[in-house]
Amino acid sequence: MLWKIILSGLLLIFSFPNFNLSLLAFIGFIPLFSAVENKSPKKAFLISYAAGFIFYLGTLYWLCHVTVIGLIISCLYLAIYFGIFGIAINRFGILAASIAWVILEYIQANISIMGFGWASLGYSQYKNLPLIQIADFSGVYGVSFLIMMMNAAIYRAFKKSFKEIVITALILVAVIGYGMMRENTGGGGSSVKISVIQGNIPQKLKWDPEAQGMIIEKYVSLTKMSVLDDPNLIVWPETSFPGFFETDKEITDKVLNLAKEIKIPILIGVNTEKDDRYFNSAVLISSQGEIVDQYDKIHLVPFGEYVPFSDNFPAFHRLVLGELGEFTPGAEFKIFKTQGHKDTRTQVSFGVLICFEDIFPELAKKFVKNGAKFLIVITNDAWYGKSGAAYQHAACSVFRAIENRVPIVRCANTGYSCFIDSKGKIYDSVEEKNTHLFITGYKTSMVNIK
Repeated sequence: MLWKIILSGLLLIFSFPNFNLSLLAFIGFIPLFSAVENKSPKKAFLISYAAGFIFYLGTLYWLCHVTVIGLIISCLYLAIYFGIFGIAINRFGILAASIAWVILEYIQANISIMGFGWASLGYSQYKNLPLIQIADFSGVYGVSFLIMMMNAAIYRAFKKSFKEIVITALILVAVIGYGMMRENTGGGGSSVKISVIQGNIPQKLKWDPEAQGMIIEKYVSLTKMSVLDDPNLIVWPETSFPGFFETDKEITDKVLNLAKEIKIPILIGVNTEKDDRYFNSAVLISSQGEIVDQYDKIHLVPFGEYVPFSDNFPAFHRLVLGELGEFTPGAEFKIFKTQGHKDTRTQVSFGVLICFEDIFPELAKKFVKNGAKFLIVITNDAWYGKSGAAYQHAACSVFRAIENRVPIVRCANTGYSCFIDSKGKIYDSVEEKNTHLFITGYKTSMVNIK
């Protein structure tokens, strides 16, 4: 019994980044199905709960770099969905597994405060491009459905019922055929050349007042190096500005003067302050060194950027964030514009997602609906050490690109700074000696837009 629980957990862990043995996801639930068969609902819940806890602990282990207690609490909570799944298949049978799983996965990702769709099953396939093209109409949940369907079909084949495996195989053939067709369509349209700057500033220095000068000079130096590639837009990552933008006038002027000097717009991740409220923002600076527009992060990190219910329980705020103030969520899905490549008359619209906003499909969809032709994700994955976190995060961006059929540019302080086309292919990145993490550099690449 115990070995089946552990085996299911391990197979699913190894299917996700940074192990990337994605095919294991298609058999990862089979030991669990066997373990819960003919058990009481209570035992089915406990068995599945234990497998879920092992899976989340092994997948989200990188949270220990931020908070060990938070890691344990998160895994204890998220495993509840596995437990409920165990009851569902125990009550309705294995053939109900796909529907039950997707319903629970959707609830898990969208529940108001604790919504966390980071480790949705479909994300394990982010490199399997023909399979995941169906995300343009089904989202990540459609891929999760297929994975669970295959698990159930193989398990039923062990029980001498082969009808399910034949039906599932036919569906997979159709899905892959659709994916290959989508991969071979498109082309044309305009383009924009973008440089992403990966400053690789250690967390312990990011908010050190004595390090402000060093941080600014590092970004200025990398930016001037990228100018040699003649980009249309240069991107700095989340909170790359080491202070409060406009409030800290001296370093603000350095950035504005830099854009004016190089005559190229810069999108910069900043903290801003207005009317005693604080925002995690993205600011676009024109090639004339003027502030063009600002997007304030809409979906804040609970217990990191704000504390739920803190208005009613101030002591809870002090326990979690100490004397630090909370951030205020933005309210507008701001659309920026930049010049197209080699055509100063063409303006290309784009939206910005900050930090983990790219794990929420509805946010990306709203920007595209408002006119964004491509998306930029600015983030800082330095919190999580040399782990799979940055690659798990990038997997979410791959799906957002396919779902909306728009390119995505990712720029991290450290993490996976890369370029993703509208078919989910990662085609360029900041890289050094086969690694993307904790390196300093920049990358310039062309972004093709329909």
